[in-house]
Amino acid sequence: MAGIMRIRRTHGVLGGVLVALLGIWGALIPFVGPYFHYAYTPDKAWTYDHGRLLLEIVPGSVAFVGGVLLIYAFSRHVALLGAFLGIIAGAWFALGSLLSPLWTTTWNAGVPASSTTLMRTMEQIGFFTGLGVVLVLISAAVAGRITAVPRLVTETPVVPEQTVSSEDEAVAENDDDTTRVIR
Repeated sequence: MAGIMRIRRTHGVLGGVLVALLGIWGALIPFVGPYFHYAYTPDKAWTYDHGRLLLEIVPGSVAFVGGVLLIYAFSRHVALLGAFLGIIAGAWFALGSLLSPLWTTTWNAGVPASSTTLMRTMEQIGFFTGLGVVLVLISAAVAGRITAVPRLVTETPVVPEQTVSSEDEAVAENDDDTTRVIR
């Protein structure tokens, strides 16, 4: 175990919970958002299409896995992998809907379904851009904290046994006339 960079489990728990919750939000909001008039087209609850899979479900799942890795990580490498997955998922949320028209026209994120400019902006922020920026921010902060904390020392130093010379021995007598050697 000397080569493993161990850390305390508490170093990534709060960030891991936040990353996992944001991943759940990102993966489920396209399906439950229409109940609250907070949706992208198609604005029907539990409607699945290829754009939702690649732009919302997959990055949400990646963020969730990264958050779970951060929560349960004992080694620095696993925690950094979880933080890296959170960063990748956040970048995917923030940039995926903007860059997807460059490589395909068959699937896209849709357009915000609300009629007011404020709600359309809030849908863009809550579904993609804002969610991605917050995921990147939290994951990068957790990664920075994990790399900044010192390594947890798990080995105890080896102390050589002391030898007792014959000069250090003393003889003591007990009350019942038995002798024993005291070192």
